[in-house]
Amino acid sequence: MLAQQRQTAILDLIRQRGGVRVSQLVSRFGVSDMTIRRDLEVLAERGLVDKVHGGATLAGPGSAEEPGFAAKSIRQQAEKRAIAERAATMVEPGMAIALSAGTTTAALATLLSDVRGLTVVTNSIPVADALYQNPRADQTVVLTGGIRTPSDALTGPVAEAAISALNVDLLFLGVHGLSPRTGFTTPNLLEAGVNRCLIGAARRLVVLADHTKWETIGIATIAPLEAADVLITDVGLPAEARTAIGEQVGELVVVQAG
Repeated sequence: MLAQQRQTAILDLIRQRGGVRVSQLVSRFGVSDMTIRRDLEVLAERGLVDKVHGGATLAGPGSAEEPGFAAKSIRQQAEKRAIAERAATMVEPGMAIALSAGTTTAALATLLSDVRGLTVVTNSIPVADALYQNPRADQTVVLTGGIRTPSDALTGPVAEAAISALNVDLLFLGVHGLSPRTGFTTPNLLEAGVNRCLIGAARRLVVLADHTKWETIGIATIAPLEAADVLITDVGLPAEARTAIGEQVGELVVVQAG
């Protein structure tokens, strides 16, 4: 296969999936790691993809562009799993917690089946599904109603009213992006409103964000960085970002992906 044909095929895969890993492309096309990285460099120079640690995603989404849940779920899987595992250690029996929509919070939901007496409030259909697949008689799952978004979140006045009547110990919040200037952001205006209600209902805020969220900016700010009691991220976050974030959040936790 010629380089141009391979690059076209790679671009088609990224468009279908939202993102790919270098290792996946090496296996698929039977070429070297260096060859794939050159292909991605060519596509990035043409403005068609964004290179990220270990792979590439579609280039330059606007601040109001919202990828679907399936597209996001294949990105940074190892990092999200490590973040979710660290977050799970904060959950204790008998707690009432909230999980926002997001692929990292959905990964966390799969790790909570052994927690006794847990109540989980969520506006995320995948989060609720994960908990329903491993039910416990002593766990309660509260799924809000609302208007469904591309990220499978339930939003709008119905969701906001349901959340505003509740109080939880911890909120685990997934975000589209974060930066010192804009804080935690989302590309969906309705989702921003629900997330603010979730923050208002929680005694402590724990933000789950892999390193690719740094300096990604969505149209709506959910909260400033200093609103987070804890932010859990991965070692891919640059040193300068760690310094900037560490000066604003209550506690910065950096995990190593397995």
